Amino acid sequence: MANLGMFIGALVAVYLVPGPDMVLVLQTSSAQGRWHALATAAGLGLARAAHVTLAAVGLATLLRTVPWAFEVVRMVGVAYLVWLGIKLVRASSLVPETSAATSAVSAQAYRTAAWRGLLTNITNPKALLFCSVLLPQFVHADAGNVAGQFLLLGVLLVAIGLLFDVLYATAGAALGYWIERRPVVQTVQRWTFAVLLIGFGARLAVAGQPG
Repeated sequence: MANLGMFIGALVAVYLVPGPDMVLVLQTSSAQGRWHALATAAGLGLARAAHVTLAAVGLATLLRTVPWAFEVVRMVGVAYLVWLGIKLVRASSLVPETSAATSAVSAQAYRTAAWRGLLTNITNPKALLFCSVLLPQFVHADAGNVAGQFLLLGVLLVAIGLLFDVLYATAGAALGYWIERRPVVQTVQRWTFAVLLIGFGARLAVAGQPG
């Protein structure tokens, strides 16, 4: 497929830019460990796959043409990001949880982490609009099998996102172990993650609807 390298380069650039997905994976990994962060990454991957599918069937166009639909999705996303930030502010610490009690509820914790990832991305209308704008630019009708091209690009989008999420999960776990015996750093980290999430929510709140 022509320009496939350019498409991959565009995705790498997007995933390197700090955003709520990156912050969420780092926070989850530093607070609960790498495996919980990978569960969050799985949720993010499902959300991205859903966005690709929705873009393919044209629902992204609906968000662009029906202002109230975009506003509803956007404000849900804003509320969720702000809620996550406030929850971090109220947390006692962001140190990996290794107690026996935590192990006993690990299955539920993994599900919660996955849902957190899914909701963080799926409630961001910008993610859906991003898919609807980027993917068609690399699909060429004269190359044949448009559905196959769209599928390939969608798989690459999800796979590269998961790759970066794994890298961020690994970095977050290392950060969590490093701050385990540094209470001051724990506080700074907790407030930093909280401010970033609330800030992303505020940015989404004031962002205008794409034309």
